[in-house]
Amino acid sequence: MKLIITGFSNSGKTTVFNALTGQELETTAYPTSISAEVEPHHGIVKIPDYRVDKLTEIYEPKKTTNATVEYIDYLGITSGDVTQNAKIFNLIKDSDAIVHVVRAFEDDSIVHPGNSVNPVRDVSSFEDELILGDLELVEKRLETIEEQAKKGKKKDASDKDLLLKCKDALEKETSLRDIQFNDDEKRQMLPYQFLTTMPEIIVLNIDEGDINSDNVQQLQNDIETYFKEKGLGTVPPVIALCGKIEMEIAQLPADEAAVFLEDLGIKEPAMHRLCHVSYDALGLISFLTVGKDEVRAWTIKKGLAAQQAAGKIHSDIERGFIRAETVSYDDFIASDGEMVQVKEKGLARLEGKTYAVQDGDIINFKFNV
Repeated sequence: MKLIITGFSNSGKTTVFNALTGQELETTAYPTSISAEVEPHHGIVKIPDYRVDKLTEIYEPKKTTNATVEYIDYLGITSGDVTQNAKIFNLIKDSDAIVHVVRAFEDDSIVHPGNSVNPVRDVSSFEDELILGDLELVEKRLETIEEQAKKGKKKDASDKDLLLKCKDALEKETSLRDIQFNDDEKRQMLPYQFLTTMPEIIVLNIDEGDINSDNVQQLQNDIETYFKEKGLGTVPPVIALCGKIEMEIAQLPADEAAVFLEDLGIKEPAMHRLCHVSYDALGLISFLTVGKDEVRAWTIKKGLAAQQAAGKIHSDIERGFIRAETVSYDDFIASDGEMVQVKEKGLARLEGKTYAVQDGDIINFKFNV
């Protein structure tokens, strides 16, 4: 799972990146124009999973492997900067979802024209930038089709029809994620990697004084209302965190961090919350494999069939799939973490190729190649 942390310049993207990855990148306020030499930063984070922790206690394996998420931090979106924004858009297209950081904190050091704090305005402006990015792509592609037609190289008419449908929606300032497309159109759209079809998670970067305040809840409600009033079918998840505080917590040892979180009334660190929300937004689940050699969580799309899930481990297991010996995590723990008890209670299941793997399934794949 790869997520790009983006938003407008000076929204605190790098601070949030540090909070999520434990890195210590410089977080000074940037001017609106920055050298193109800046490279994106990457951070790999283990996704916390209490089930993996418990199974590790039971099996005491040689190795424990959590699912992971990769975060990418880069320059912020700048209205009107076509060159810089194009580089950011390319990174977005190579990601699984957008983590859109929205400034909801005061900072006198930010002196550019967007200095005022207005999260709903910034959310709206960000959506406009994505729409413009998609519209530019559509128009260029339509121009190419016309040029090819003049040279006698006619494309499939359905491709042009799809692009015209997208152009019509985008010119009406509607994101493509909120337009109905049939299955054929969805397949045609995949190579274009449209920005406004990307899953989005909005992160309100708040002041320390607003932690657990009613003001934050009102901001979240206002953003959700914006999407609903615009008539969009998709309202992205909105979470709030104080990037500055969360960054400090991420640098602390686990025991000190736990005390700090409790003192602030924060139930779990930002990294944990965003991982959970990201999983939901992308429609992901985890199944588990266990043994003395390794306890491991595997990330798959919700509803994936057992045979395809086996392929996540190895293509040979998918190719030679026979059955999936399965027990739910909850049933396993209720049986004192003993497979013998699981079988005695009749809780073990033999599932076939088309079984839709469930979140928390502990699976032993039987195969023959």
